[in-house]
Amino acid sequence: MEPDPVLRARSLCRTYGTGDAAVRALADVDLDVRAGEFIVLLGASGSGKSTLLNILGGLDRPTSGEVVFQDHRLTDATEEALTRYRREHVGFVFQFYNLIPSLTVAENVALVTDIAADPMPVDEALALVALSPRRDHFPSQLSGGEQQRVAIARAIAKRPQLLLCDEPTGALDYATGKLVLEVIADINRNLGTTAVVITHNAAISAMADRVVKLADGRIASIEVPARRLTPAELSW
Repeated sequence: MEPDPVLRARSLCRTYGTGDAAVRALADVDLDVRAGEFIVLLGASGSGKSTLLNILGGLDRPTSGEVVFQDHRLTDATEEALTRYRREHVGFVFQFYNLIPSLTVAENVALVTDIAADPMPVDEALALVALSPRRDHFPSQLSGGEQQRVAIARAIAKRPQLLLCDEPTGALDYATGKLVLEVIADINRNLGTTAVVITHNAAISAMADRVVKLADGRIASIEVPARRLTPAELSW
């Protein structure tokens, strides 16, 4: 039996602007995200991937349609309720790391634990991303891959049910990108965290439970890989 959806999106539409200047970013998107699943959102720039991820994460609202997290309708939620949803249930990882330069690695991660209801210890989060020896370093002393792993540690330290990643390897070289993917896969597998990862790199889709391909703001296809590969098995 398949696990219940943790997120349900129905008839999602998102339009920016009005009149002749209106741009349709999403059109009639239906998607269920199941607990513990690893989903890759695949598509070219402008296909609607980031818009969909932002709506699922409570960073944006659809023009029409609905998103339900467990039994909570996010589309009807107040700004306060959306903030609580993001704070308690969602971890975000973006292409650029958004670390605070004047804080150490440990202090960057601790920022999230200060506002979480049931955070994991900072050192536990850093151990999960293999950065314990770098806990007292500043971001400027780290490589790009290490900074991204700090960003992942910060995202998971509040024990989110959802880990939403927007091009997490986009600013990294091949070898470093694979290390970051390994960390995300380990968190999904070992902690049971539901992961949704945006990429334009088709090779990464082979590590997913399901691949959702977007084109022109619509879901073009949903595919299930014959076998879920490890990041070490990927090549591009």
